[in-house]
Amino acid sequence: MNKNKHYIEKCIAEGESLTQDFKFAINDSKKIAKSLVAFSNTIGGRLLIGVKDNGNIAGVRTDEEFHMIQAAAEMYCKPAIIFETKTWMLNGKKVLEIIIPESRRKPHMAMLDEKRWCAFVRVNDENIAANPVQIQVWQKQKQKGGVKIIDSEPGKKLLAYLNENELISLSGFLKLAGISYQKAIHILSDYIVLDLIAITHRQNGFLYQLKQR
Repeated sequence: MNKNKHYIEKCIAEGESLTQDFKFAINDSKKIAKSLVAFSNTIGGRLLIGVKDNGNIAGVRTDEEFHMIQAAAEMYCKPAIIFETKTWMLNGKKVLEIIIPESRRKPHMAMLDEKRWCAFVRVNDENIAANPVQIQVWQKQKQKGGVKIIDSEPGKKLLAYLNENELISLSGFLKLAGISYQKAIHILSDYIVLDLIAITHRQNGFLYQLKQR
């Protein structure tokens, strides 16, 4: 049992964020799989089990919660998630820390039901379903030959628009370029892989902007 309380107290004081999530208890392995996948697909992070959303410490009630997390990582995440655990005691209550590194095997997907799997990303303090552009970016990043941009009119329109405007949506690009849905996803993902544009998330969904230099 690690008795160095200062570290974990500091973590709890920081609250939920891009890299940290609190869970009062684990009652459903499928639900926790979403958090594991979101951290793995983004920049990694930690789950603190036995901590309420407001930071109050409830404590882990049974060792069964660890086994449910393990089941989530192995059975309800595809590919399986690798994680590290640490146990802390605060005021006589046990807090379980689950450390999830950023994965090199993106995209990881969480099982929604017997027929549906979905990739998630971490946005601020939420787990958000990844959109088709991001999924194609991950797939292209694993290609050995990389990607090559063909000088195309839709691509020129995209860059010209973003030189004058901060953001564009996928639907906005479809209207701007007059191309198919799949073609728009292909172009946007190519430009992200080549570090020309970046994907961001706002209240109205995923948007695209020129990469800051």
